[in-house]
Amino acid sequence: MAQFVIGDIHGGHRALMQILERAPIEHGDALIFLGDYLDGWSEGPEVIDALMELSSRYHCRFIRGNHDALCLDYLKDQKAPELWVAHGGQSSIDAYSKVSASKKKRHIKFLEQLENYVVLDQNLFVHAGFTHPKGPAEEFHPHMVYWDRTLWEVARAAHTLSDKSAWQFPERLKCFEEIFIGHTPVQRIGATTPFRATNLWNMDTGAAFEGTLSIMNTATKAFWQSDPLPGLYPDEKGRQA
Repeated sequence: MAQFVIGDIHGGHRALMQILERAPIEHGDALIFLGDYLDGWSEGPEVIDALMELSSRYHCRFIRGNHDALCLDYLKDQKAPELWVAHGGQSSIDAYSKVSASKKKRHIKFLEQLENYVVLDQNLFVHAGFTHPKGPAEEFHPHMVYWDRTLWEVARAAHTLSDKSAWQFPERLKCFEEIFIGHTPVQRIGATTPFRATNLWNMDTGAAFEGTLSIMNTATKAFWQSDPLPGLYPDEKGRQA
């Protein structure tokens, strides 16, 4: 059984369909989604429908992203913070205005059941990161795992280190064999593909903006990408912030 990890989708249903066709996924394989399924392109509800369908054919784990938590607040209580609306939330507001009440109820249940993080075979899968030196289970504020950016910054600063016994090696990174995150597009450091820093892999390849959606085999590190999202949605702008 192969295990695949998928980066931030941000409403890009067409990109999701492309990577599922391009990657050699077989029945019974494991798919681990790192969160941020919504907010960006216009097909957020279609993404959620697809994820629920995929769980009937594969071993799926669905991790909570910060955008998923924000959109859930909107769907349940009509909470629409200005920053969320400006950072992709408007696309979800528009998309869900066309969705039936029964489907919206199913999507709320799906979003409520997302996992904050997953540990498999000494590897951590989390949307953003964690701040506690002993790992995410020790976080005082559980929401930090889908908001934190410091773990990515620490890994970047120590990216040339490979010896975990070295005194310079960050304690947080010693908690797991490998760590897979999304949340911060690799384009911010000039990359376009999944990026490894020490033992941390960043899978967010900018699907919310002008980048692609990526899927990677966690064992072999082979990866596949969609077309750039603007080409898949030529009449849309995606996230602008």
